[in-house]
Amino acid sequence: MVAHAYDFWLFDLDGTLVDVEPSYARDVFDRVGDRIDRTFSDHEVEVLWHGLSGAREAQLVEWGVDPDTFWDALHDAENPADRAEATYLHDDAAFVADLDRPVGLVTHCQEYLVDPVLDHVGIRDWFDTVVSCTGEIGWKPDPAPVYLAMSDIGVDDEDDGILAGDGPNDIGAAWNAGLDGVHVERHGPDRRGRCVLGDYRVESLDELRRMTTSDDAVGRAATPTGSD
Repeated sequence: MVAHAYDFWLFDLDGTLVDVEPSYARDVFDRVGDRIDRTFSDHEVEVLWHGLSGAREAQLVEWGVDPDTFWDALHDAENPADRAEATYLHDDAAFVADLDRPVGLVTHCQEYLVDPVLDHVGIRDWFDTVVSCTGEIGWKPDPAPVYLAMSDIGVDDEDDGILAGDGPNDIGAAWNAGLDGVHVERHGPDRRGRCVLGDYRVESLDELRRMTTSDDAVGRAATPTGSD
């Protein structure tokens, strides 16, 4: 894969370009637990925070937690300044700053958290648009937020685009919008309990910088399903 072969690039944020200190996620889930009268184990925190099992709503239902109640409690429990302070930029994310094509961000992280995070890690000027998913806009793998980002940066279905993210919902959103999908595996299939298919699979964004053809070390997925 050659980076300049694509007319535009879209990225997920949390887990792809940035992450938070584990202690922050633990503290947030403790506050969520107090609000909904339910204790979350360290394993459950990891699974939900990183979306390791795919669609979080399905996982919450499986664990007997009402998704709407959970999300309301989570949004209430997070403080933007604390979230920003606990966030760090992955070293390999510098690849994004070097792209000379339109670049957008499509994230489930809400706007009141995204803004201070981008300012704290100093990457706001990397993006030509930032789309925070909502119930009105749609949640990945729904392609609606991807289409919105494409509209914002002035591209359409005639342009070749790619979306990179760390979860199956990101790949699903890419495929549903007719884009190529890069799965950035930050955790490994052992922790995730599954392999995530993508057009390209990388452990580091540096691999995207190094690639010169689609036949390099990064494996191309055999069966694009876009499912969780």
